[in-house]
Amino acid sequence: MSIAAKLKNRVAGWGPSLAHADNALIKQVGLFRLIREDLGRHNLDWTTPGFRAMAVYRFGVWAKTIRFAPLRLYFLFWHALMFRYVRNNYGIELYATSKIGRWVLIGHQNGIVIHRFATIGDHCLIRQGVTFGEAGIGRDNFADGLGPVVGNGVDIGAGAVIIGNVKIGDEVRIGPNAVVMTDVPAHATVLAPTSKILVRVKPMERSEADTSAA
Repeated sequence: MSIAAKLKNRVAGWGPSLAHADNALIKQVGLFRLIREDLGRHNLDWTTPGFRAMAVYRFGVWAKTIRFAPLRLYFLFWHALMFRYVRNNYGIELYATSKIGRWVLIGHQNGIVIHRFATIGDHCLIRQGVTFGEAGIGRDNFADGLGPVVGNGVDIGAGAVIIGNVKIGDEVRIGPNAVVMTDVPAHATVLAPTSKILVRVKPMERSEADTSAA
């Protein structure tokens, strides 16, 4: 892909990030109450990467609700700086265009990528190495409704990957390193294939076996 095409795709991606967008959760609950809930969910430790990522996300969502464009762009500029700090230092990529519910816990840091249009419900737990992605190879599709939709109370294990516009029901448990590419009904458990144990033959045992065979 040429540099001009890459630049065009990048600029196309700025549209949803900078546009005004009402948020029912911000309107009903308020920014500061949501941040206090996130702090409580993260054991009242404001230094945890998970809480900081959630606080920056809440700030970005709030900034997008500002109707006066110059003021909105001003706050979104600061959100962009904080977003990059969280992404580059903690390894948590969480866009303000995604839809995150209340009391979501990011249990650990590093390798967490959440699709810019993912939807995550209340009381969910996200561990390290989790990816919410879009099906396909290209990165030039920025339409809403493409990301995974996760219900309430979902527990996602380390290294899990949820790809495509799939729907995960309430109270689902997704085990470590599981790859989810289809819808999952509520209260189900998704597990990756178990590891195989291969017993290696010691060098002395191999020599004895060769001698007996001869």
